[in-house]
Amino acid sequence: MSEVQQPTPTMPTFDADRVRSDFPILLEALPSGRRLVYLDNAATTQKPLAVIAASDDYYRHANANVHRAIHTLSQRATQQYEGARDKIAGFLGAGSRDEIVFTGGTTDGINLVAQCYARPRLGPGDEILVTELEHHSNIVPWQMVAEATGAEVVVVPIGDDGSVSLEDFKAKLSERTTIAAFAHISNSLGTVLPVADMISAAHDAGAVTLIDGAQAVAHSPVDVEALDADFYAISAHKLFGPTGFGALYGKRALLESMPPYQGGGDMIETVSFSGTTYNDVPYKFEAGTPNIAGAAAFGAAIDYVNALDLNAVFEHEHELLARATAAMQDIEGLRIIGTAPGKAGIISFVMDGIHAHDIGTLLDESGIAIRTGHHCAMPVMERFDVAATARVSFAAYNTAEDVDALIQGLGSIQRIFG
Repeated sequence: MSEVQQPTPTMPTFDADRVRSDFPILLEALPSGRRLVYLDNAATTQKPLAVIAASDDYYRHANANVHRAIHTLSQRATQQYEGARDKIAGFLGAGSRDEIVFTGGTTDGINLVAQCYARPRLGPGDEILVTELEHHSNIVPWQMVAEATGAEVVVVPIGDDGSVSLEDFKAKLSERTTIAAFAHISNSLGTVLPVADMISAAHDAGAVTLIDGAQAVAHSPVDVEALDADFYAISAHKLFGPTGFGALYGKRALLESMPPYQGGGDMIETVSFSGTTYNDVPYKFEAGTPNIAGAAAFGAAIDYVNALDLNAVFEHEHELLARATAAMQDIEGLRIIGTAPGKAGIISFVMDGIHAHDIGTLLDESGIAIRTGHHCAMPVMERFDVAATARVSFAAYNTAEDVDALIQGLGSIQRIFG
């Protein structure tokens, strides 16, 4: 079996250009001949060669199903698959590898909790507490469960700066609150929520918590045990890993109390026409042939991230955020949406008289990739009375040169539209 390329060794000082060289797509020239400036990382991050190689290695040298055979290829596949579970548990600070359920991503993880934990327990009069800044994936599953059970979705408002007040959150909690579901970091605004205090307050009210950690794993250290989170959902593709793969952390006692999400192979212990008994956690939630290549690639992504100085990465992203924010504030007619203190490396903005899609199109002509639209956060757009925003979001491989190119492009757009 060939060796998978190892991630870049731990660096004594952070070097974004060196990190950039690990990502093949960032080294390609665009059809225009321009250098790619990729600033759409909140939607998905690019993949380092080590992650691409891990997926390739699985298909070349270990392509078999996991857990179900004694032959060499199955043993290799199982080792890669279960090895990824160990890496994810360590990365999130889980107390046990058995508390890590493989999913299709954050959305899948939230739906699993909504259907397997919340739905069997909810009834008329019960409440599900969310915030106004949530991604649709942390709104719609709860609406579906509320409609099916007679429960009610209660919303914590956000402030004019895009922040979530702990006092407002506490005010919405009651003895009827069964579950509180909220983001760690907002994908649309970059707001960092006071999750530790919110979890503590929810527990004091007798509620269980689910945290949407999709953005947080790329922008801040996460320790689920220190947070005392009950459930924490993540997606691999936000952290340089593959699409279509993710993980749900759940406290073991909660996972054991939940019925399975789907029926099929590998989630069972015994099957007969008189009845079926289920596998232990986490396997009772992992029915069917899993995304084995995705697990191997996500394991490689975690190895890659762990080889970086994460504190230096986060400091670097905040420097880019500060550089971009200061320069954007000097562009006439540009308004930043979401200015909460301590926000992560995400900037949403509008420009007077210019549609967000026009901003995105013109920047793309200069080789600059950003996101435009409602960012799967329509209630946030409604809260700030905008149809859409343009959004830039940073990652470890972004540089000051990227920021300067963005500012130059925005200045050109402002001059074009006058």
